[in-house]
Amino acid sequence: MILKFLFMQVNKYKFYKNGEEWYIDLPDYLEAGGSIGELQMIEGADIMLDVIAGTDDTVTLFISTEMFEGADVLILKEKCDPIKGGGYYFLAEFEGRTLNQLMWLCGVTAYVLGDIPPNIYLKRDT
Repeated sequence: MILKFLFMQVNKYKFYKNGEEWYIDLPDYLEAGGSIGELQMIEGADIMLDVIAGTDDTVTLFISTEMFEGADVLILKEKCDPIKGGGYYFLAEFEGRTLNQLMWLCGVTAYVLGDIPPNIYLKRDT
């Protein structure tokens, strides 16, 4: 689902937990030949989702490369070399709660957002 907030694009993505592992739900990525392993959230992104989801095993987030009302920000700290792909992002807080969470977001980020952007804005869909 794509929503427009004053001429900006904000996408809605679902994340789900399978056992102890988090994944982003991207059926179109799989249909295009990507693997489920590439959709797994690891290296800190899984911890972020544990915190955001609490006891739930799914969470839906609005995500954009542009700031929108009520969004928190992931800040790119290091873009990885092409072999590893993706980048390391830092989330200082989420919904007013201090997290100070560093995480790696893989190359699927570029598939979703068109690039490895300097900032990623996110907000929980309530």
